[in-house]
Amino acid sequence: MHIILHQPEIPGNTGNIGRTCVATGTPLHLIEPLGFRIDEKSIRRAGMDYWHQLDVRRYVNFEEFQMQNPGARIWMATTKGRYAYTEVAYGPEDYIMFGKESAGIPEEILVEHEESCIRIPMLPAIRSLNLSNAVAIVLYEALRQNGFAHLQAAGELHRLQWPSKCFRP
Repeated sequence: MHIILHQPEIPGNTGNIGRTCVATGTPLHLIEPLGFRIDEKSIRRAGMDYWHQLDVRRYVNFEEFQMQNPGARIWMATTKGRYAYTEVAYGPEDYIMFGKESAGIPEEILVEHEESCIRIPMLPAIRSLNLSNAVAIVLYEALRQNGFAHLQAAGELHRLQWPSKCFRP
């Protein structure tokens, strides 16, 4: 999987998304302009000590992204999408794109990708979810559909052991 942020504005959101990407082995693609400098303390703080492990790639604009990633299958997360994020089938090499916090993905891009626009269902009175929460919701659905490939299946306790009779769904 790949995550694309189109012109993100808030460093804390990008830092949180970066941490999620590190935890899942997901490359993060940043399309400029960014609303912050990549070396700001706030982005490092949100990404904690994982930022140096992040596979992060930057592009001047969406056109440069497309040129460097020809044939990329991109799902565009937008409140305007016709399909819920759970109604599509994600492939292991798919890209999921999110827009900037104040305006989302530009409509000029969306109209060219109508069939790949997805949304997270929510009440109509709410404009949108927090960007880092939206990324986590959609990314983990895509990873679930692909069997959480390469991710740790179960955790272990630090000091104790799980009882042998464990509930399994």
